[in-house]
Amino acid sequence: MIQDIKPHIFHNEFKNLKPDANDKAIVFDGKNFLVKRDEDNTLHMPGCSDIEGDYQYVFSVDDTRYFLFKGWEYAEREGEVEHYIRRYEKHLEGFKFENIQNLRQLTSKELCFAVMTAWHLNVWYRDNRYCGRCGAKTLHDIKERMVRCPKCGNMIFPKIAPAVIVALTHGNKILLTKYAATRDYKKYALIAGFVEIGETVEETVEREVMEEVGLKVKNLRYYKSQPWGYDSNVLMGYFAELDGDESITMDTEELSKAQWFAREEMPAHNDGISLTREMMGVFENKVKYEEFMRSATPLIF
Repeated sequence: MIQDIKPHIFHNEFKNLKPDANDKAIVFDGKNFLVKRDEDNTLHMPGCSDIEGDYQYVFSVDDTRYFLFKGWEYAEREGEVEHYIRRYEKHLEGFKFENIQNLRQLTSKELCFAVMTAWHLNVWYRDNRYCGRCGAKTLHDIKERMVRCPKCGNMIFPKIAPAVIVALTHGNKILLTKYAATRDYKKYALIAGFVEIGETVEETVEREVMEEVGLKVKNLRYYKSQPWGYDSNVLMGYFAELDGDESITMDTEELSKAQWFAREEMPAHNDGISLTREMMGVFENKVKYEEFMRSATPLIF
């Protein structure tokens, strides 16, 4: 998955640092990030010394320090950051902006994870420039990852929204869905949804399956979790078995398709990035799936 970058080491400890010539800049303009591709598709991020401006240290991968360019200080609309950095084009030959969805195609998993995690923080910093309580301009704290209101003392921490991924199985079959046409992602996926106020994660699994496809579940087994910076999520994956009739009642506002697939009929799915795809791969491999089912005890709740 995207966070599995070993032997590289991700260091997310907060530090109040200033960039130097050897540090890397992550620059966003809308949902696009600045990158250069070599002929062999090797990717490079610009250096902080290539673009003059304000930066926020975000994390390190091994000994490489990454700083987020504070584009929100220079632009209100997409395209304005790109316009700003044109003055530094002599240092940026070969660099261009690409959509963050292209991260799924990167061969460098550590760079993919770095950009996605930086995007998560970029959205949080951008959306909390002003205090939601009193409207004053916020300040970046120097001791921890937080923005603080100097007027009313409001403390704002990064937004991390918990959500579930559910692989619902019925013997040799698995339920796959496609999002409604309004969503960007068009491939088959598993049932997913956000944890609501006042419910456990296990209750979320039950509710989301019932809401989206009208089915009951039993024998929940926890699989793995994953940080997913695209949407500011932490995802928790569960396998569940169908409890009762397999007839689907689809929520057409959320989904465009919901269908049972036999193991040998599953569409191509492996991207090496997402929890969803890994779970689909586990089910498709009968040996792996049966090993998991034997080792994971069903949850009682």
